[in-house]
Amino acid sequence: MKTSVKKGNLTKDSIWMKDPEVHDFPAAQDYLELLFEPDKARKMVEKLKAAPTITKKSKDILRASKLPLLPETNIHVKENLKKVEKNKKLSPILLIRGEHELIIADGYHRLCCSYYLTEDLEVPCRLV
Repeated sequence: MKTSVKKGNLTKDSIWMKDPEVHDFPAAQDYLELLFEPDKARKMVEKLKAAPTITKKSKDILRASKLPLLPETNIHVKENLKKVEKNKKLSPILLIRGEHELIIADGYHRLCCSYYLTEDLEVPCRLV
């Protein structure tokens, strides 16, 4: 499935919300608790909540995370592409600097979606 979104018309503001959604933070904590002790994960999420929203290119986030690009046919990637097609905005991505790679605490599917739209587009994120 190739996305029918017109790439030339895409801007950061047309695709992304300015701030993460409230439910993104508990999702990030659930994931981070798999990698860190719960108290440390909670502290990381508190820092994410307080961090400013910045922008980075999707291709750079993906490279730094060392994660594979999910296929465009992945159900969650497809759902995000459909959202953009319907002019619904995506929530910024939540990122943690790891020892040797970037941890995508929440937003991996949104990141892959944005990469398919255009890998050079600036992606709003919180980074701690």
